[in-house]
Amino acid sequence: MHEVYTYPNSQSQFLRATKVIPSGVYGHLGPAEGCFIPIEAYPLFGERAQGSYVWDIDGHRFIDYMCAYGPNILGYNDPDVDEAARKQREKGDCMTSPSTVMIDFAELLVDTVASADWAFFAKNGNDVTSMAVMAARAYTHRKKIVFFKGYYHGVSPWTQKIDYPGIIEEDVANNIYIPWNDTQALERVFAENRGEIAAVIGQPYMHGNFMDNQLPVSGFWQKVRKLCTDNSTVLIVDDVRAGFRLDIKGSDHYFGFEADLICFCKALANGYNVSALCGKDFLKNTISSLSYTGSYWLSAVPFAAGIACIEKMKKLDCPKILLDKGAKLRTELMKAAVEAGFDLRVTGMPSLFYLRLADDDSLMLHQKWIAECVRRGVFFTSHHNHFINASLTDADIAETVEIAKEAFAEVRSQM
Repeated sequence: MHEVYTYPNSQSQFLRATKVIPSGVYGHLGPAEGCFIPIEAYPLFGERAQGSYVWDIDGHRFIDYMCAYGPNILGYNDPDVDEAARKQREKGDCMTSPSTVMIDFAELLVDTVASADWAFFAKNGNDVTSMAVMAARAYTHRKKIVFFKGYYHGVSPWTQKIDYPGIIEEDVANNIYIPWNDTQALERVFAENRGEIAAVIGQPYMHGNFMDNQLPVSGFWQKVRKLCTDNSTVLIVDDVRAGFRLDIKGSDHYFGFEADLICFCKALANGYNVSALCGKDFLKNTISSLSYTGSYWLSAVPFAAGIACIEKMKKLDCPKILLDKGAKLRTELMKAAVEAGFDLRVTGMPSLFYLRLADDDSLMLHQKWIAECVRRGVFFTSHHNHFINASLTDADIAETVEIAKEAFAEVRSQM
């Protein structure tokens, strides 16, 4: 049996943080979003990380299936990536003129990503999704953007909803929302807004929060691609979360089509702060025309880390490793659930999967099971998808399954 964790240091530091930081820990890394329920089951501050593990400030070790919410793809502190970053840091990082390592990184991305003729660098996923939408509007001289319901594309006003705090009608007035996998709805939208749609933006599959993940039905993306082409509309793929976990050439390549613009971040440099917008040659001049930059966007260290990360992912055939490891974990978790008398749904791709106990529509039972896993050393969250990294071992998977069984037993005892 595994130790049941408590977090006195995390709790005291959280109270300290709330005095000087809004929400204490804000955004998706904090308890206010609703993925850390009950709050007392979760560590709120980390001390260190290595490989597939994180340690909190109370000294507890966790097998980490959040992977810093995606950036950790090779394993924390990967020696090859960190050495490349160290060498570049000795030369220079944020400088008045960019290092030519930026060109090296762009060339590597163009050679790697199937739909890329060029690469433009920023820092966050939100930076590049926003730039993609700006570019689509600049190129087409149109306003309207089509979204698939359940999406997440960042935090800028255009990505949010009318009833969100601080969002006004004008921010989202040109947003059109249709169901995922519904190409007939997309056809209707094009017919009703002829010559007005600048872009269709979508994740490679529906991997939203608080919902089972959904893969594209057969022919979905090919139909979307054709409709965009026929209507002179830019097709944007948001590969920020799934990028390189399905296919080293991009998730659009995995599903058999090509985006006009594709957005990367998270796994791009194994935790070093960089994002990239890649796209087709016909949009290159439009990208050049935009007034869009940032203070640290040309920092050289993340470029060097990104090169090392991509080269190592290629050498390892990283997507296959992640898909295989994820498939093994999924099979074992579902088997453990059946043995314990629960209905565990594991949806999405195995390398980027979503968990839900379907025995209770209120999700309270699911939250209890996740909490018991966390308390014993497996870092899941309740309503977000989870990530596999290449350093995860078979022993880690076996320990995860044993902890899941203990958590199922604990939940059963409380029913």
